[in-house]
Amino acid sequence: MERFAYLLSFALFLAFPGFSHVQLIHTKAVDYLFYEPTVVDTHNDTMMLAIDESTWLPKIDIGEETDFHLDIPKAKAGGLHVAFFAAYTSGFYDNNARSISRTLALLNALYWTERNNPDTFKIAQNSAEIKQTVGEGKLAAVPTIEGAYSLEEHNAIELLHQYNDLGVKAIGFNWNYSNALGEGADRVYGDPAKTPSNGGLTDLGAEVVKEMNRLGMVVDVSHMSRETFWDVIQVSEAPIIASHSGVYGLKQHQRNLTDDEMLALKENGGVLSIVFFPAFLTNNSTGYVSDIVDHIDYAVDIMGIDHVGIGSDFDGAPLPEDLQSAEDLPLITDELAHRGYSLEDIEKILGGNILRLLEEVESIADINQEVKTAGPVIEPEYEMGEIIQTTTPVLQAKIEDYTELDLESIRIIVDGIPYVPSFDEETATLSLQLEEKLQEKFHVVTFEAANKAGDTIRETRIFYIND
Repeated sequence: MERFAYLLSFALFLAFPGFSHVQLIHTKAVDYLFYEPTVVDTHNDTMMLAIDESTWLPKIDIGEETDFHLDIPKAKAGGLHVAFFAAYTSGFYDNNARSISRTLALLNALYWTERNNPDTFKIAQNSAEIKQTVGEGKLAAVPTIEGAYSLEEHNAIELLHQYNDLGVKAIGFNWNYSNALGEGADRVYGDPAKTPSNGGLTDLGAEVVKEMNRLGMVVDVSHMSRETFWDVIQVSEAPIIASHSGVYGLKQHQRNLTDDEMLALKENGGVLSIVFFPAFLTNNSTGYVSDIVDHIDYAVDIMGIDHVGIGSDFDGAPLPEDLQSAEDLPLITDELAHRGYSLEDIEKILGGNILRLLEEVESIADINQEVKTAGPVIEPEYEMGEIIQTTTPVLQAKIEDYTELDLESIRIIVDGIPYVPSFDEETATLSLQLEEKLQEKFHVVTFEAANKAGDTIRETRIFYIND
């Protein structure tokens, strides 16, 4: 009977466009057991607003109502199930350590949010965890990085692995400015002189792409120069995303993808997630939901229905006049239905295509994202996000049943730099005394060892220096 009622309602909508389809799809007015597409938004900057401007410590809990574009109540009201939370770094900082600190500050805020909202919010590190989290009725938070200015020759691969430990699923190499991985969309560096850059993906950038493929991480091409985009297409064996871009054919902007780029993205198996920022959508001073769907229409015409998604840029850019927060997301569904998209196609655009992409990226990876290596157990001294009072800390972890370990394999990695630690067999403690003072506030430490079966065991924590 419910199915009949729904189909009747949908038929009424098609026959009478004034009939409110918003109340039928991904809203509370329809029985979720009958039809509820998984809605995935591939970019927001909300954590940037949640931290203190001076200390970068988390300050505002999005588990409560805020004046942000996105918080947990707004996500629930708008039917948003999965949100990619960006750790955004601009490239303005003149030292690598500060870029690391800024990136970790935003990832730490995400973990803080999870601790504060265990019943409604959970960090999901792979597609299986996303499905489980959505099934539990929680907002699945996918950590991402926008602007990989923390990755340089001396630390890139080790730090990339630490980010992977922290659940980072996608990385955009640039935020317009160029860096050690490749040229950004502005084709300049972020130094005060805005020094011009040239070329696309660097050798280091290509190495990072290949390692991300191996780890099951997604390369994000939004904010790259076109030459860097084409280089990534050549190097990556896994599907890639443009997490928040538009189409160049409707708005000639450097951040939008050309028809040729979209066709290449289709061939790659990737997804273009259409941004909500009016400056990328229209020449008018304000934008509307119809402008977003115009770009969706264009992208679908070029790429097909299986390669288009949504990437709002909530809390990172102005929004269309008639879509002011995550609570208004059903308006996109309404406009898609009004233009004749089927329920199956709407479901793909709203999230199905991204979930498919994640599964394909993970299937190509060398590492099984769903299997956690069994014992021995490493227990770090610090909890995630712990505040410590010295710039030269002793980093320690206890190892349960260390006799199963290859003691020659033990390492401690700090901010992408590996060290050989000491190991006290009497206390089963792995430790490293840092000799040089840590200059920035946020840092990441990984305790690593291999068991006698050859499996690597890692525990990674973010910590904050309050000195």
